[in-house]
Amino acid sequence: MTERRDGMDPASVATVIEILRQRFGDRLSTGAALRSQHANTLTWIANQPPDAVVFVNSAEEVAETMRICATHRVPLVPFGAGTSLEGQVNAPNGGISVDLSQLNRLIAINEQDLDCVIEAGMTRRDLAQHLKGTGLFFPVDPGTEEATLGGMASTRASGTTTVRYGTMRENVLSVRAVLPDGRIVRTARRARKSSSGYDLTRLLVGAEGTLGIITELTLRLYGVPEAILAAVCPFKTISGACAATIQAIQLGLGVARIEFLDALQIRACNVHSKLGLAETPTLFLEFHGTEAGAREQVEVFGEIARSEGALGFEWAERPEDRSRLWKARHDALWAVKSTWPGREAVVTDVCVPISRLAECVEATHEDIRQSGLIAPIVGHVGDGNFHVVALCDRAQSGEMQAIEGFLERLVERALAVDGTCSGEHGVGQGKMKYLAREHGAGLDVMRAIKAALDPQGIMNPGKMIA
Repeated sequence: MTERRDGMDPASVATVIEILRQRFGDRLSTGAALRSQHANTLTWIANQPPDAVVFVNSAEEVAETMRICATHRVPLVPFGAGTSLEGQVNAPNGGISVDLSQLNRLIAINEQDLDCVIEAGMTRRDLAQHLKGTGLFFPVDPGTEEATLGGMASTRASGTTTVRYGTMRENVLSVRAVLPDGRIVRTARRARKSSSGYDLTRLLVGAEGTLGIITELTLRLYGVPEAILAAVCPFKTISGACAATIQAIQLGLGVARIEFLDALQIRACNVHSKLGLAETPTLFLEFHGTEAGAREQVEVFGEIARSEGALGFEWAERPEDRSRLWKARHDALWAVKSTWPGREAVVTDVCVPISRLAECVEATHEDIRQSGLIAPIVGHVGDGNFHVVALCDRAQSGEMQAIEGFLERLVERALAVDGTCSGEHGVGQGKMKYLAREHGAGLDVMRAIKAALDPQGIMNPGKMIA
């Protein structure tokens, strides 16, 4: 059994595993390799596997598993695709990983209402396939097509299109979820607004599985734009790129995506994706609208960019050109890993008010330089969110310690300008220690909610709230 820090009786875990084995047969596994795959695999946080993995295919099976675990006070950890970055799927106290990948059915597409109902294990890629030919799309794009929609809701994910379409918070209309006592609840109806009761949807979106397990979502959809134009705009300086971003947002330009990559990240993308971009601070942009409207937006942004020291402005209209451009952006992490092989990637993010973006990014860049780290910067700067990928060679004494110090300063820098410790990666295990500084007395309210809904502390323990 997995080593525990809460003194839980191993016999209780063994009992639960035997009950679940009788109920689920070969859909219950205790194999070491599979258990390891259901713990954190994409971050620097140590892998902490569960004691068993159960594959469920209905909300009722989730509820049954929940009741069994609750009876014996055994932890549960929801698992979608394992793409989270802050240790959300680790099992520090052991227990049962509830794999929702088979819970992946399309329930309804309501074209006239611009929404759809899907099960939580459906991936972004599969939803996009279902929507083909409808003239509709789901916009939230965290950068990986393998992410499940339930996992995206649980971490309150966002991504490249947030500047125009919002995050999962704005695009989840309601969820169906199993609470820690086994009750199945639906948080809202499909109506676009309601003044009825507490907003339970927003309570569960971003809760990272600490209050229950989401099994079904109703999502907001949008019409595919008449015209989509993409552009690449290199700048002389980081401050110029950030200043152009700020002006575009303040002018209310209909920018759908505005992404920043520093010179080091561009270098990695050139190597990995075989591009020929100038290795200088660069903005990747996308404009949605009518043919005339999108072109006008491109022209206006071009004027802004030139006034802030842009070195050029190239745009792409053909779908294949746009796809190649955005694939390079989405492959940024893999580009970094392939450019510096053998180094471990420590990925983090913060988000700041847009007016403080330039100073925060520049200060971070200078901190990286003074620390002697290899740490490309990339971000969804249209909403003040940027990421740093710090590369660590464990064989080099003190390198991880230097990175941890850098991460601390990065968060402190963001909080000092009224920003947040996590724009979209969530809290998980990695950023729990910052919540008191960010939320103050609000953290006590969160603890009270957790205690009320999960008095035994079995739902994804060791995450978000100690």
